[in-house]
Amino acid sequence: MTKNGILGTFGTHAFLDGLSDRHLLRLASAVKPFSAEAHEFIARKGNPSHVFYLVQSGHVEIGNVADYGEFLPIAEVGPGEVVGWSWALPPHRWQFDCRASDSVRGISFDAEWLREQCENDHELGYHLMKHLLGVVANRLASTRWAAAEGQLR
Repeated sequence: MTKNGILGTFGTHAFLDGLSDRHLLRLASAVKPFSAEAHEFIARKGNPSHVFYLVQSGHVEIGNVADYGEFLPIAEVGPGEVVGWSWALPPHRWQFDCRASDSVRGISFDAEWLREQCENDHELGYHLMKHLLGVVANRLASTRWAAAEGQLR
């Protein structure tokens, strides 16, 4: 596949905006497609976070499963957004339950590999962590709103 073909696969994802071609090609070497059908969980709170997802189509609800079994969403992400920041911070466990609200397609990265890339290339690591900090800030705001609305239990 040509450089443009590889980069065209995922290089336009908003989370990757601003990365150099060199960094995009490095990430492209380890990217894997993922998919999930409506109501399928892609992450469970407390489980090890081995994957980082970039959503290209569909939507993923982020929330918590209540003690009585009901899923309580606090945020929904869609194309151009990401699922998972827990891969970057010890103890590398999911902080929320995440499930597809409709058919979802995207790309994923192995978390251990991605952490190693960030450690070995601080420019790449800085870019990814800067973008992840924005994701965490948005999720915090969503959580605060859900708590105020009484949706968190």
